[in-house]
Amino acid sequence: MIPPQEASARRREIEDKLKQEEETLSFIRDSLEKSDQLTKNMVSILSSFESRLMKLENSIIPVHKQTENLQRLQENVEKTLSCLDHVISYYHVASDTEKIIREGPTGRLEEYLGSMAKIQKAVEYFQDNSPDSPELNKVKLLFERGKESLESEFRSLMTRHSKVVSPVLILDLISGDDELDVSEDVVLEHLPESVLQDVIRISRWLVEYGHNQDFMNVYYQIRSSQLDRSIKGLKEHFRKCSSSSGVPYSPAIPNKRKDTPTKKPVKRPGHEHDFRVKHLPEALNDKHRLLAGRDDTLDVETDAYIHCVSAFVRLAQSEYQLLTDVIPEHHQKKTFDSLIQDALDGLILEGDNIVCAARKAIMRHDFPTVLTVFPILRHLKQTKPEFDQVLQGTAASTKNKLPSLITSMETIGAKALEDFADNIKNDPDKEYNMPKDGTVHELTSNAILFLQQLLDFQETAGAMLASQVLGDTYNIPLDPRETSSSATSHSSVVSRRLLSTYICKVLGNLQLNLLSKSKVYEDPALSAIFLHNNYNYILKSLEKSELIQLVAVTQKTAERSYREHIEQQIQTYQRSWVKVTDYITEKNLPVFQPGVKLRDKERQMIKERFKGFNDGLEELCKIQKAWAIPDTEQRDKIRQAQKNVVKETYGAFLHRYGGVPFTKNPEKYIKYRVEQVGDMIDRLFDTSA
Repeated sequence: MIPPQEASARRREIEDKLKQEEETLSFIRDSLEKSDQLTKNMVSILSSFESRLMKLENSIIPVHKQTENLQRLQENVEKTLSCLDHVISYYHVASDTEKIIREGPTGRLEEYLGSMAKIQKAVEYFQDNSPDSPELNKVKLLFERGKESLESEFRSLMTRHSKVVSPVLILDLISGDDELDVSEDVVLEHLPESVLQDVIRISRWLVEYGHNQDFMNVYYQIRSSQLDRSIKGLKEHFRKCSSSSGVPYSPAIPNKRKDTPTKKPVKRPGHEHDFRVKHLPEALNDKHRLLAGRDDTLDVETDAYIHCVSAFVRLAQSEYQLLTDVIPEHHQKKTFDSLIQDALDGLILEGDNIVCAARKAIMRHDFPTVLTVFPILRHLKQTKPEFDQVLQGTAASTKNKLPSLITSMETIGAKALEDFADNIKNDPDKEYNMPKDGTVHELTSNAILFLQQLLDFQETAGAMLASQVLGDTYNIPLDPRETSSSATSHSSVVSRRLLSTYICKVLGNLQLNLLSKSKVYEDPALSAIFLHNNYNYILKSLEKSELIQLVAVTQKTAERSYREHIEQQIQTYQRSWVKVTDYITEKNLPVFQPGVKLRDKERQMIKERFKGFNDGLEELCKIQKAWAIPDTEQRDKIRQAQKNVVKETYGAFLHRYGGVPFTKNPEKYIKYRVEQVGDMIDRLFDTSA
């Protein structure tokens, strides 16, 4: 049981908590009543605000709608007024622009094109909205007049500012002068930059708005004339210089002069191609070596043609760069094709004339003249890659002109080579044409000179022979290893073999002809000297040049063979002295004892021997002194060999019989001392002695 005291304390505690809870409950009730009252007041306020908003909305919305309608009406009025102003402006275009169109675009192209744009828009407006309006005819006529003025301005600008390129500038362009800085290449300025921009703007307008292509014909006709005249001017420059000073300005000789404005290249899209004219100095040097001592007129013509070919490539490339700025892309190739025709046809015609001249020269056996084809052909073939690049996109007939000319030159060159070989073989043995002193025949020197001149054109001459399928004629074997090499290397090897075989053929024909000619001489010794001189000249000429290496390609023993021929002719010549030395050899000479008196028969025999030797020596020295051996080394060698033999034989004879009393007048028979005999032989082959 709980003690009474504790129970009483617990009850008081519970009563206190109950009292507190009742107080809390009373507070909550009071708070709820206040909250309800506040809620009612807020609802009343919101209801009142909503009512006021409804009244405001009902008042404002009609005003807003009315204002919006007024603004729309104002905008419509403004647009209508603007349209009226725009339409009215079309009716004033003709009067506003007529004066500008009448005065033309010269000096104010920008303003003129602006007026043409206004007229174009007016035409479009009237066509769409009032096709029957008289204003349409007015603006149409004005537009056509303006277009004609632009076409006329285009022609005028091209005509006034397109100038013939100076020959000196062309020579600088194609010279390949090492002193010129590659980064600052000379580039032609066909038109001043401001004029070029005007021309470009007019051309673009004519294409886009004028729907006119006639200006392209005007362009190519004017530029074609300038290109053709520039090349002809270069050719005339060579003629004038050759007639006045004898030495035309040549890129092979650095001489930097300019009398025509130039500019650095302007970088534009599509202008990345660089057509460098190569090989020109090489072609000119070959030409000068080839034509040394030739007719000056022929020299100048060849020089001029080589320059004109390179000038065409350079100028045509420059023309194409200019054309790409002026002519629409899809018309560029056709226009360029037309532009270059006159100049290209002129070059091809002149090349054909060279071929015809070579053909006539072959008919009259003037083969040195035919050699003018070689430097030209070589230059054409070396320049062909540049030609092909320049002529990309042109008609097939245009592209084929240069290859056709090259083929013609190769054909005539091959014919010249073959006819030359035949002419060497069949040159007649004319007595009056034979050298009286047995020196080198003109045929030999001409043949060697011709062959030496071919050395500068080994590939060209080889290609000529190969073009006529002469390999079968010469029966050239091919090394199987070479057939697997590159086409270029193989072609070079074949060309070298063909040329080697051809040279051997010419030398063989020459040798046969010389043998035939030598029979014209009645004296076998002179015939031997003649053959010796010619064989020696041939051998020395082969050794001094690369001909000996070229001959060795197909004939390994050619050098040894010529040396053997030379030695054979020396031996034949030496036999001419046998009839002199036979008089004084011991054969059939009398044998006697010292102190024993000679018989009359023996004395007479010794006299005859001395007389025969003296007469023979004098006769041979007199005759052979007029003969010639141009080669000093060979002349000294032959003299010395003959002198040794004769002096030895005569010395022995004189030693044996000089003191024998075979005559009362010894000075009559012993006319020469041994040294005198040697001196006489030393004067052989010396017409000045």
